[in-house]
Amino acid sequence: MNPKASKAKLRANFLKKRLELCEAEHEKLSFDIANMCLKLPIWDFEYYHLFLPIQSKAEIDTSLILTMLQGRDKQVIVPKVRGKNLEHILLTDSTKIRINSWGIPEPDKGILIKPYQLDVVFTPLLSYDKSGHRVGYGNGFYDNFLANCKSEVIKVGLSFFKPVDQIEGIRCEDISLDYCVNPKEIINFP
Repeated sequence: MNPKASKAKLRANFLKKRLELCEAEHEKLSFDIANMCLKLPIWDFEYYHLFLPIQSKAEIDTSLILTMLQGRDKQVIVPKVRGKNLEHILLTDSTKIRINSWGIPEPDKGILIKPYQLDVVFTPLLSYDKSGHRVGYGNGFYDNFLANCKSEVIKVGLSFFKPVDQIEGIRCEDISLDYCVNPKEIINFP
């Protein structure tokens, strides 16, 4: 791939690559990513924001990470789309998850958590580069949300694939990752 790729091209290419994964491969790679997450230096915190996967977009199955967090008695917060922003809801035993009109699983209602309370944010992405910049679906939900988190929040991307060299068109509003976990490695972005 071109050393410097546009966001639109990366979105199309990496969504296609994800959708081409067979079910068994998707499951194994998601499992490998979850296991790799155990090596991250993040497990002493309390509040973890975790996205629930959009199946139609073949997103990483985060249920294993959710199980690990719950097994360690962590507070898990999941996003809910509200207009052009995200709300952040504490996941409890009574939380009902519904699929919204975009195919995103999200809590019906619950206890709101403010972004500044979060310690770790697992961030969805389609692609990322060797500098920690990420490409999402282009709606800016996560950049807007991360801009409201405390400066020391740890941002962890999850990807089936290795990084591209460089993403073209990075803007000052684009928030970089601290780490990205793929099935083979954890990349730390200084």
